[in-house]
Amino acid sequence: MTTQVTSETVPIYLAGEFVHAGTPLEVHNPATGELVASTWQAGPEELERATAAAVEAFGSTRRLASFERRDALAHVAERISQEADELAELLSRESGKPIRDAKGEVARGALTFRIAAEEALRINGEWLPLDWSAANRGRSGIVRRYPIGPVAGISPFNFPLNLAAHKVAPAIAAGCSIVLKPPSKDPLVMLRIAGYLAETNLPKGAVSILPMDRPTGDRMVADDRFKLLSFTGSPSVGWKMKAEAGKKKVVLELGGNAGAIVDETADLDWAVARLAYGAFAYSGQVCISVQRIYVVDEIFEDFQRRFVGKVSQLKMGSPLDPATDLGPMVDAKAVARTHQWVGEALADGAKALVGGEPDRLFYPPTVLVDVPKDARVCGEEVFAPVVNLFPVPDFKAAIAQINDSQFGLQCGVFTNDLERTLLAHDELEVGGVIVNDVPTWRTDAMPYGGVKDSGLGREGLRWSIEDMTEPRLLAFARPL
Repeated sequence: MTTQVTSETVPIYLAGEFVHAGTPLEVHNPATGELVASTWQAGPEELERATAAAVEAFGSTRRLASFERRDALAHVAERISQEADELAELLSRESGKPIRDAKGEVARGALTFRIAAEEALRINGEWLPLDWSAANRGRSGIVRRYPIGPVAGISPFNFPLNLAAHKVAPAIAAGCSIVLKPPSKDPLVMLRIAGYLAETNLPKGAVSILPMDRPTGDRMVADDRFKLLSFTGSPSVGWKMKAEAGKKKVVLELGGNAGAIVDETADLDWAVARLAYGAFAYSGQVCISVQRIYVVDEIFEDFQRRFVGKVSQLKMGSPLDPATDLGPMVDAKAVARTHQWVGEALADGAKALVGGEPDRLFYPPTVLVDVPKDARVCGEEVFAPVVNLFPVPDFKAAIAQINDSQFGLQCGVFTNDLERTLLAHDELEVGGVIVNDVPTWRTDAMPYGGVKDSGLGREGLRWSIEDMTEPRLLAFARPL
């Protein structure tokens, strides 16, 4: 069974069934204000039904054969690919994401389920020699990984398909059941994915996809029946959830103020093009959006001139127009906050090389220089189409500036010097160093996550599956 998203009400996916239950929820296009569709927001009663079903279903999911988990995931990947254009348009309409980026996210969503299908066959253990002393002669062991239990997943608005897929797909691959709370602002694409899941042979109740309000979501966070919480969102919310999660395992993929370094050996044409994309894709509403760029002094003026020229060419407009680079921000609150932070920086001596006034939910691409280090637009996560440029005397000084942050998610390093590449890997306090590309780059087969306030644990299918499984030892004694 698949759900059809029209202007009518779309059911939620509760314990393997599509139901009309909870509180009505309208989903509007942030670019136009039009009603995309109505659905439902689950309350405590619906969450309890989903949780009880997940607990019961785990008795079956944990015993699924590798090929059964693989086949279910491969089916979802195939269905996403079959309906890619329709899904991309739906995603663009409900989130305001430019259609080019929406198509990219749908393709990544299919890849995420496809990689999970392959990883379901590679959940390996190991044999251990335990005869490390004379007293343990004849001893050996086998370690296998077993599914951890029901998973609570919470995904954000900025990648409503792919970041949700990074919770659902590894849970299925690992043999766990899952209750997913998708974003209430744009839940429709994952409710369509629920239709693909319903076409598989997964046990009933193995997956529930329920938009919820914050108090209902908090119940899920604190519920001890869930054995793992996987949350992607803001640092303030994520660390609060960790404190409320009790004894369950917690994986947090949080925010940052991602930096990039450009040295004199870099290909400037490539660096400028990629940094303009990395700073302004989806209006900067990406946790690894480029927010700080450190350029060595001798090329700073040249870089600044080229970068400003490139940013000035970006097109802001309708998300459904293939030529659009920047669509709307998520809501009026985000626009107001961004404008306030930019205004504070300007009042403290910063200069805007590119910028302007907001228009409804559209915030113009903004490039700032001479920004004080303690300005919120620099030190906090701006999560908006705003980037700060800084000259630095040398590569080591740039590394020090990147590290002078409470966050540490990813860093982009544009250099063709091998020694500097290795130095960046050794010294940068981040979860990932991306050489000759932006920190905004991510592919779904790599470990992804941060240090400091940027999170706890790693996503990426293989690494998520490790978190969603537990090692269990079987030790043998061979009488000799």
